[in-house]
Amino acid sequence: MRLGRLVQDGLTCLGMSGLAFLWLVPFLWIFATAVKSPQELGSHMARWFTLHPTLHNFREAWDSAPFPQYYLNTVLVVVGIVVIQFITATLAAYAFAKFPFPFRNLLFGLFLLQMMLPAPVLILPNFNTIKFLGLVDTRTGIVLPYVASAFGTFFLRQAFLQIPQDLDDAARIDGCNVLQRLWYVYVPLTRPFYTAFGLVAVIFHWNEFLWPLIVTNTPSSRVLTVGLASFSQFSEGAPQMAVIAAGTLIVIIPLLLAFVLFQRQFIDSFVRTGIKG
Repeated sequence: MRLGRLVQDGLTCLGMSGLAFLWLVPFLWIFATAVKSPQELGSHMARWFTLHPTLHNFREAWDSAPFPQYYLNTVLVVVGIVVIQFITATLAAYAFAKFPFPFRNLLFGLFLLQMMLPAPVLILPNFNTIKFLGLVDTRTGIVLPYVASAFGTFFLRQAFLQIPQDLDDAARIDGCNVLQRLWYVYVPLTRPFYTAFGLVAVIFHWNEFLWPLIVTNTPSSRVLTVGLASFSQFSEGAPQMAVIAAGTLIVIIPLLLAFVLFQRQFIDSFVRTGIKG
């Protein structure tokens, strides 16, 4: 019995290690390409690693596109979306979880239909709305379609349903109004849910490409993903692959650093947030 358990654990560990290696292969290839010289890349395409690494490609990539502006746009867009979604999802989840009103379950089901619609389906009506408001090629135009999150509302509603009603009643007896009960009772007790939702939202919107590509036209409002795609269009040939790889690393390095720094909180937030019906 013990031997069988050890074998099972060993196979599980081996399988997880294999999946981790497969996940690392593209990143290792990008990193190996980014530190090669153009001459070496052009003459030794089959060689993975170089004996003479260089940072010249990073300097060239940084100087070839307005990455500081792209970073500023991306940070403002992502932070704006996450903050607004925290507010709207919290209020909507609180209403759906704790306030009895007519057709509550029906309305919640209709609200969740957004999760079943693929994003490209909403691009045309969203663009028409942004164009009507005169927000094309602006950071506000990127943020506006994401002010509400069906996933965030569902996720936080499940969290609020786990809070005992006795705590809500006690806060009401102490004189707290609706918003005070939300702020002092529900939000502090569901912080792991906010951590998990925030991390998922940051990663998703940092990597968002299609909508920012459609709604932006100039570098003054482009985010990193769109800027990288535009930058890559002007880099052709094998030697330029090193510059493109360096630009790709410039885009993803913040997320990698954030994951390394907050990996324990990232894992703990999901381990501790079991969803109950």
